[in-house]
Amino acid sequence: MNKREEPTGPSGAQQITLRGPGDLADALPYLMGFHPNDSVVMVALHGGRGRFGGRLRLGIPPEPEEWAPVADQLARCLIEGSEKRESRPDAIVVFLCQDPAEGESAPQTMERLRPLAQRLRTACGVLDVPVLEALCISDGRYWSYCCPDERCCPAEGNSLALPGTTVMAAAAAYAGVQVRGSLRDMEARLMPWETPAAPEQESALDSAGAVLVSRILDVEGRGEVGRETLTLARCLMERLGNAPAAGSAEEDARDDTLITAEEAAAVILGLQDRETRDRAAAWMEGREAGAALRLWRALARRCVGPYVEHAAAPLTLAGWVSWSIGDEAGARVALGLALRADPSYTFAQLLHEACNQGLDPETLRSCLRGGGVPRDDDGAGEGEGGISVHGSLSAPQGPGGRRPERRAEPRPARAPAAGRKRKAVRRPEPGAAAHPRSAVGRPGARGARRPGHRGVRTRE
Repeated sequence: MNKREEPTGPSGAQQITLRGPGDLADALPYLMGFHPNDSVVMVALHGGRGRFGGRLRLGIPPEPEEWAPVADQLARCLIEGSEKRESRPDAIVVFLCQDPAEGESAPQTMERLRPLAQRLRTACGVLDVPVLEALCISDGRYWSYCCPDERCCPAEGNSLALPGTTVMAAAAAYAGVQVRGSLRDMEARLMPWETPAAPEQESALDSAGAVLVSRILDVEGRGEVGRETLTLARCLMERLGNAPAAGSAEEDARDDTLITAEEAAAVILGLQDRETRDRAAAWMEGREAGAALRLWRALARRCVGPYVEHAAAPLTLAGWVSWSIGDEAGARVALGLALRADPSYTFAQLLHEACNQGLDPETLRSCLRGGGVPRDDDGAGEGEGGISVHGSLSAPQGPGGRRPERRAEPRPARAPAAGRKRKAVRRPEPGAAAHPRSAVGRPGARGARRPGHRGVRTRE
């Protein structure tokens, strides 16, 4: 067992010393803010005592041939991001979290992932940063890929401590740090419906698109649709705000009953206009923020069938509101799903980058409070005050330092391409950091847009 001490803590005023693989495995949910399932997690260590720094998370690639390039990208991302925000890491801790597949035991899962652990260790070593510890966490047990001593790290693994019984759990409870359940559970609250009501919602989206397309393509009609969208969204927020708060998946289902398929369709399609979405981002504080967050989550769940890509707008708004009210873990989950729905969605990229870099959301909040509406550099989107989002957040850079091309006008509707599926674009997602400025930014890689969606979308 590795005896090096790893001080960390839920607040800057308190330090917890972690000794060995068991303490590290037990601390992981508190470092991230949730239980990361099916994930690679990498954490930077700084100084002689191994203070925790930046961390990132990525879903484990299903194909082993992806492991080598992904390991190289993750190692480079964490190290370069740490250098940008703080200093070069002195060491790195790696976690591989995955439950057994059907017919597989936890020890078999650990052995199957061993080559990935070795790839990550090699990738970090090439960059002259050693991996201090690499752990596999599966089915309530953990293994060390670095410790050969079976007296402390047996082949059958060690059991994780019972929740709430560790020193880290006590310190987190004292500091008010909560674990939000599993990543899978958090994502499920934002995923499109797979219920008997999904066909009705898809039909409503089709009908709304047939009516709104021509209006949005017209300059005057576009403004009218925007005003109607915001008025309806405000009405739905008031309706949700007057109902009991939704803090679980069961309560989300109750929220869903308060919004008709036609209402959801109208707001979802209206939010595809950049200016309308930016104005909706001003609902970010107080009771208004809570109602807006519930609405954006509910609308993301209504983006069913071929409208999955349309979820980028409500998911980005959900991520922004979560970040604005201090829920960084929830923000990263929502923004990560927004980029999964549409990897080229610039507003999600900007917010994800800013949140990951530990920037203060107050800069953008003050802009929105003053009546300014973020707009792109091309000037499309004439919000009051003409404040640019790029003045507050760093836009991703394209080749040669140029920003990605943006389209100022909505695109006409296209029929869905039959039988085509888009390959998921995997992005490292930093986890919830103990200090708001200790998260590491994601790589700037972008995926291609999926052809064949319906309705009207405004290119970011």
